[in-house]
Amino acid sequence: MANPPLEFCAEESEEIGSEGLRKRVVQRGSSWKSPSFGDEVEVNYSGFVFGGSKLDSSWERGVPFRFKLGQCEVIKGWDDGIATMKKGERAVFTIPPNLAYGEAGSPHTIPPNSTLVFDIELLSWSTIRDLSGDGGILKKVVSEGGGWAVPRDPDEVLVKYEARLEDETIVSKSDTGVEFYVNDGYMCAAVGKAVKTMRKGEKSELLVKFPYGIPLNGFDGDSSFRGVPSNASLTIDLELVSWKNVIDITENQRVRKKIVREGEGFDRPNEGSLVKVKYICEAEDGTICESEGSEMEPFEYLCFQDQIFEDLDKAIATMRKGEKALVTIYSDDRTNSDVAVITALYDVELISFTKEKPCWKMETSEKLEVCERKKDEGNKLFKAGKFWCASIKYDKESLFFDMFNFRGQRKSSSWF
Repeated sequence: MANPPLEFCAEESEEIGSEGLRKRVVQRGSSWKSPSFGDEVEVNYSGFVFGGSKLDSSWERGVPFRFKLGQCEVIKGWDDGIATMKKGERAVFTIPPNLAYGEAGSPHTIPPNSTLVFDIELLSWSTIRDLSGDGGILKKVVSEGGGWAVPRDPDEVLVKYEARLEDETIVSKSDTGVEFYVNDGYMCAAVGKAVKTMRKGEKSELLVKFPYGIPLNGFDGDSSFRGVPSNASLTIDLELVSWKNVIDITENQRVRKKIVREGEGFDRPNEGSLVKVKYICEAEDGTICESEGSEMEPFEYLCFQDQIFEDLDKAIATMRKGEKALVTIYSDDRTNSDVAVITALYDVELISFTKEKPCWKMETSEKLEVCERKKDEGNKLFKAGKFWCASIKYDKESLFFDMFNFRGQRKSSSWF
């Protein structure tokens, strides 16, 4: 497409900043977003010296121009002006000498102290983020992901990737995908950092410099990196296919729940709920050591009544109806090793649950009866050494007692 003749009318323009840059919008954009410094923008343009000769035109060449905004790759007038544009917008800019080529000009094309006029159309841009803060990991979003959530350190992610050297030699790749825990990382430090900024389905390109491209297992520990210079730069195409949320149930990494299938709504079982589940428990060697319930005949129990293993009880209390999860329980004994030893792996599905009648729906006599029952249950659990479950019972009794005495001091524990 040939560019139409440039016209500039000062009366119809607006000043951008305080250094003399002016802008006249010819065609409004289709979005409310504007690019930021560091983004890679794609534009078509045509320009000339004000009152003088014509300059370059990408329209006539038939090839859009790309550059990184705010990185001194173009004159300052371009950086400042394009930063105000929306996608699809077309505008004419008049750029004073101090924001262009100044007193020196450009030999053979632009005289000294020349004002320039450019007709620019912003076609698109890719966001580029400096993830490391020192330019060592630059991330460019190639394809936006869905939703708003991003993985956290404990989560397990599934990614596809291809890692290349500057000469396009492929160092490592996975077309089918690999799974890893975010806080464990994968391949090199850049992958773990980048994946925490990505949304589901997002595709990004990483430019990785030393030392962020060093393999996590060392150059000798990763066979695909053997022969690669230690200071080599990498380009990594990275796609976040999906991830599973991992919850630290006990807040010390001893009991972790990985969500395999999300549940319905927001409600969860609490103390005294009648819970229906099915689960299979495996030892670390894969041996099935326990199995309870089925789809047709689920296993029933009362929450926090010492009817199932306490750690499993805690994990199920964080689940929603229909949720499926893998609950991993690690040994407390790390005296001989820093490596956590898995003692049990539960595959659990919460089929349904029914909560106890809430206290505000009870008559006074019912509240008194519940207070007495919770105290008795707590005493029995305490005598049996089940101190955590006993404390939940005592808290529930205290809640009912407070309400019965009209003090209104509701406890904030999520367990009831």
